[in-house]
Amino acid sequence: MAIQVFNSMDYEEFINKFGNVIEKCPLIAAAVWTNHPFTSLGALEKMFEDFIDLLPPSGQEGILRCHIDLAGRDLLKGTLSSESQAEQNQAGLTDLTLDQRSQIRELNASYKNKFHFPFVICARMNNKDTIFRQISIRIHNSPEHELKIGIAEVKKICHLRLLDIFKQVSHNSKF
Repeated sequence: MAIQVFNSMDYEEFINKFGNVIEKCPLIAAAVWTNHPFTSLGALEKMFEDFIDLLPPSGQEGILRCHIDLAGRDLLKGTLSSESQAEQNQAGLTDLTLDQRSQIRELNASYKNKFHFPFVICARMNNKDTIFRQISIRIHNSPEHELKIGIAEVKKICHLRLLDIFKQVSHNSKF
């Protein structure tokens, strides 16, 4: 039923609803919209994933660069997207001690210095302990391997955000 609502959306409605499914990448939602109507939520998700997969490595790195540092400056300033705020809160990144904040700041800086994009992990599928552990482990990966892992994490985030939108529309729908 919700897929019918998605299919009936005009371009602007679709971008407003799906523009942050891939963090700060409304152009991806715009490209996906051109392929409507969608047969299912799974088909819609696959279109987002296919778009990402067809990008050259530099484009995929660009997607990762749209993400902010976990528990970073944007969190402290309150300038995160509502989705990122909720995700970081759920993972416990909004309740870090001063020592943990200092540690994550250093880890984020080391990671970005090596890979030239921020550390991306699906915060909703992790907690602060696993996030700290993963960044400490993943910093030793090759750039090519880390790009693949980062994109896989973007797809997990996309999946969960699409489910949230689907549930919201289904709940509000009168079908």
